Amino acid sequence: MSESEKLRLGGMALRNGLLVHGPTHWAAAVRAPDGSLRVASGPKPRLRRLDAVPGLRGIARLAEAFAVIPLVKRTLPEARLPFQDGSVVAVAAGAAALGTLARRRLRGTAGEAAAAGVSLAPALFALQGGELAAYHGVEHKAIAAYEQDAPDAAHTAKEHDRCGSNLVAPMLAANVAGAALLRRVLERPGPLANAAVSLAAAGAAVEVFAWAERHADTRAARAIRRPGFELQRAMGTREPDEAQLEVGRAALAEILRVEGASADAA
Repeated sequence: MSESEKLRLGGMALRNGLLVHGPTHWAAAVRAPDGSLRVASGPKPRLRRLDAVPGLRGIARLAEAFAVIPLVKRTLPEARLPFQDGSVVAVAAGAAALGTLARRRLRGTAGEAAAAGVSLAPALFALQGGELAAYHGVEHKAIAAYEQDAPDAAHTAKEHDRCGSNLVAPMLAANVAGAALLRRVLERPGPLANAAVSLAAAGAAVEVFAWAERHADTRAARAIRRPGFELQRAMGTREPDEAQLEVGRAALAEILRVEGASADAA
């Protein structure tokens, strides 16, 4: 298969496996409590009307990714989601409270920057326990093996240029800038205005992410991706073992199977 024929794949690490997104379908493989391998797949919701609208298309892609999660849980009940843990929920609640306090105590850009930084705490905490970081490495290695025609995922890097961690820097910057601008317009913005800023920041961050991918060899693109890469290297990913790589191979094989069947039917 030529490079131009390669499917564009994305994914999400689960606590006990891997979810992979293709253009039209999703596939997931998990290690069940009894040690067996469970695999499932299905069609993916698509918001095609927004594909050509800058900003909104990024929000649409994020919405599609979140819409798949309940489908995965219904089809594959053994799947354990990244935030499916009481301690992570508690950290998320604490981070939300601390972010609100930071905005009140530190006015202006400093407060917004502090709140944005604190918002990363739940994700970082989730990666510190269990197998999530290893399955994040599985995600990158499995997709890279497919993209690079590598003989096996074990031989590819655990960091990937299209990882969602590369959204961190542009999203934080967009959130801080948007919140600062909002407070110049409204003295006390309400929840609806803050939510609008967060959505706009997400859309802008995805556009920056896509630009960095199209111009991957430029200094600016490398600078945009660098914080995310370092986050992956230092704590976001861990080298998986053979049993975890087996789960990744199963998820990859399933997404290629259902996407291939979909293309044949078309």
